[in-house]
Amino acid sequence: MDAIRTRLTQSSSVGVAEDEVGGAPRVEMRFVTEAEEEVEAGPSSDITALVLRHRHGYRRAGVFLGVCGVVIFTTAFLLAYAVFGGCYHCSQVGGQEDEQQGGGAKPPAEGGAGLYLGELRVMMRRLLQDEDIHNTVSRVSRASHPPGSSEGTSLASEILRRLRQLQMDHTWTESLYATLQFPERSQRSSLWLLDSAGMVSEQIPLNPSDYCPYSATGSTTGGVVYANYGRPEDFNWLKSAGVSVVDSVVVMRVGGGVSFAEKVRLAERNGAGGALIYPDPADLPQDPRRLGLNTHTAVSEHVHLGSGDPFTPGFPSFNHTQFPAIQSSGLPLIPALPISATVASKLLSQLSGPSCPPSWRGRLPYVSCVVGPEFSSGRRVKMSVHNAMTPVLLNNIFSSLEGRVEPDQYIILGAQRDSLGPGAVKSGVGTAILLELARTFSAMVKNGFSPRRSLLFVSWDAGDFGNVGATEWLEGYLSMLHLKAVAYFSLDQAIMGDDVLSAYISPLLVDLLDAAIRQVEHPKHAGQSIYSQAEREGGSWRIMKPLYLNSGAYSFTAFAGVPAVELRFSEERAYPFVNTPLDSASRLQEVLGGRLGIAGRSLGELVGEMVLRLAHDHILPLRITSYAQTVLQFSAQLNKHSAELQSRGLSPQWVFSARGDYSRAAETLQRAIDYSDMHDPTTARFYNTRIMRVQILQMLPLIPLTSETHAS
Repeated sequence: MDAIRTRLTQSSSVGVAEDEVGGAPRVEMRFVTEAEEEVEAGPSSDITALVLRHRHGYRRAGVFLGVCGVVIFTTAFLLAYAVFGGCYHCSQVGGQEDEQQGGGAKPPAEGGAGLYLGELRVMMRRLLQDEDIHNTVSRVSRASHPPGSSEGTSLASEILRRLRQLQMDHTWTESLYATLQFPERSQRSSLWLLDSAGMVSEQIPLNPSDYCPYSATGSTTGGVVYANYGRPEDFNWLKSAGVSVVDSVVVMRVGGGVSFAEKVRLAERNGAGGALIYPDPADLPQDPRRLGLNTHTAVSEHVHLGSGDPFTPGFPSFNHTQFPAIQSSGLPLIPALPISATVASKLLSQLSGPSCPPSWRGRLPYVSCVVGPEFSSGRRVKMSVHNAMTPVLLNNIFSSLEGRVEPDQYIILGAQRDSLGPGAVKSGVGTAILLELARTFSAMVKNGFSPRRSLLFVSWDAGDFGNVGATEWLEGYLSMLHLKAVAYFSLDQAIMGDDVLSAYISPLLVDLLDAAIRQVEHPKHAGQSIYSQAEREGGSWRIMKPLYLNSGAYSFTAFAGVPAVELRFSEERAYPFVNTPLDSASRLQEVLGGRLGIAGRSLGELVGEMVLRLAHDHILPLRITSYAQTVLQFSAQLNKHSAELQSRGLSPQWVFSARGDYSRAAETLQRAIDYSDMHDPTTARFYNTRIMRVQILQMLPLIPLTSETHAS
């Protein structure tokens, strides 16, 4: 039977003569059979045609010579068998006896070309380098490199060149057009204080490069309400205190476990006319003497409640593909601006109204914590946002090492490449670790490693706008990925320190990570594994956390049903420079005490350990019973709201029933795997396919709530 392999190809030959970055090649998916590849080409030169034309003149001589050759060969074979047969038999017996006496183990027949997992670990650790990680972070973050800019295009070309130099099996680019939002050049966003008569009494200066991508444009005027972090419980407290935010400008703090997009959406739902978001010194250090923000720096982030191009929800943006005119319901309807702590202090210090709860108190100078909405002397605030939507050519860059046993199963590693600022943490560390892992695994293959499954390394474009490049690719190949993608590793913002490890992870990968942290040394505590250090500080279970909306891994799990993880080293004291113009390699290196390369290498080794297991093991090391416990925890939380659900005609009983059905099915599948011959390729592939279907089946109910078509 012909073996069918899925390949992503371009109109130009992939990996050999790929289009340079900036072009827009037509991307297509096709199935290629082995038989098609073995079809011989027709005559390629005049000499070949001449030989084919005159070969019949030698037919009789050829037949005669062929018969003579067969007779001679048969005679020689019989003589050789008679002379050497007995000696050969004796040597075989002696060889078997020597093998039994020596007791040597046979090397594995497949999946490692004679190399065991322990040997592969040693090889990976020997090949990983920390110097290249530091150099790459410095190169990536030397200047701002937003999508479509000259600096961004230059960086993409450099990354493509470096991947080609590794001589991977395939290297290619995929181009797409997406609609991104940038500040207007002709008119700047503004913030004014108005007197009681509605006249402008003061214009508050803003940095023209600070903005929230995908904010609504236009103006709004009203009072000011302080809403803490802009969480649901914060708006609920305001309601209980009798404070209305309707038609007011809501001021909220960065952080609180809530993205900018969620803050603005909640403000909009509560009737606000606009949103201002600032970094409070209580959350982000603002003492320049101790590596903090200065008080005039704002933090920027997109406000689209979703991922991907919001003007092609559910569809890929390949080659200006035309779809019905529709936009994501996750786009805000109110204007939003990022402001500095200085601007926030100026506004909040003039508020009057009820006092805020003690937990809402920040560290802004000259601010007594009141929530508004009234200003002193009857003043009001007017804000105006001027941004423009622009179609931008994006380039995702791919490079792959083909698996030797199951080449159509992909382990994907990806990192955001773009940044509205220098982006040392935002895009630099992820890109550096991605390139270092690609170099390491490429070198391992040259040194004898034969991965069972394919490895795919991807540099994504337009991550700062809501993982646009990654999500559009997912939408384009969704029907294939949920059965072909084994797992996704996001390397975004991987190094913000070198002390505390956080893993934003799908339940299927928890056991795999738990085994990996026992193998990798902690970057800050020599001689201690990451696991042992975590146990000393309260337990390794603290490492595991759920995926969050703005994570580079979130779309893969929520939208495509692919198990995903995003790993991050950080400090107890928050790294304050992300999404600001101050996110430079020098500041990151200073935070880390000169250990940027060491921390990057440690995280690369941790990711490499997990990838190695997925690429090497016969059966995918994914815990299929994990969702039973996850759903049990969710059911316990849901049960607290059973009265409210019943009042709306809903019942959580189906969740409990589904958990029981899934738990029994997962245990049955696990027993079948345990008692099967996993060294049989057909059996292994059968069970691996079933394991990969677990994630998509579990995530199907979440897709309407987490894709670009996020319902309001």
